[in-house]
Amino acid sequence: MNMLVAWGKPLAAAAFLMSGVLALQGGAAAQSAALPPLPVVEATYAAVGEITSVPYGWIGFCQRYSGECDHGTLPATDINLSAHAWQEISRINAWVNTTIQPVSDEDHWGVADQWDYPMDGKGDCEDYALLKRRLLIARGFPRQALLITVVKDEHDEGHAILTLKSNHGEFILDNLSDKVRPWTQTPYRFVKRQSQTDENTWVRVGPPTEAPAYVSR
Repeated sequence: MNMLVAWGKPLAAAAFLMSGVLALQGGAAAQSAALPPLPVVEATYAAVGEITSVPYGWIGFCQRYSGECDHGTLPATDINLSAHAWQEISRINAWVNTTIQPVSDEDHWGVADQWDYPMDGKGDCEDYALLKRRLLIARGFPRQALLITVVKDEHDEGHAILTLKSNHGEFILDNLSDKVRPWTQTPYRFVKRQSQTDENTWVRVGPPTEAPAYVSR
């Protein structure tokens, strides 16, 4: 296989992610000058259970972006949620929600569920979560505290969000809300998420419930 072809998608993803980082950096100074530090909100921690199945979407994502998924076992680390960190997290959440156009995987890729970086500016729930996670990691936040999470929404349909685990509790970054919220202030039933110590291990969250076949919002 031509090496340029083999590396094409990871390199394109790197270029796309770097453009996001630069865009965020470009607006950071102006926003910091215009806005006072946001207050840090207090939250609780979700109860996690036994190891469970890994979403097929994550497996496919890791096959395409192996470098994103090969960090092995890491020590559990929470984010030190200062006022500055809270403002940075809120800004990234809102920027991704505003920048990416929502589209279903069926319309985008012709399949029911595909997890990917929204490099063409389009994606659905898990694509938003993946991009937010990657941009936050690029800004220095620990990946062990940024956990892709599968939930069921108020219609019992599958949905993906990003859980942020901090010294002030757990918060949710959601493509359906520009506000970063405590996990208990969402309408969702939590199903499973990445383990803090191994991103390729997934654990149950809350009472056992059947996982959705795919996530699509």
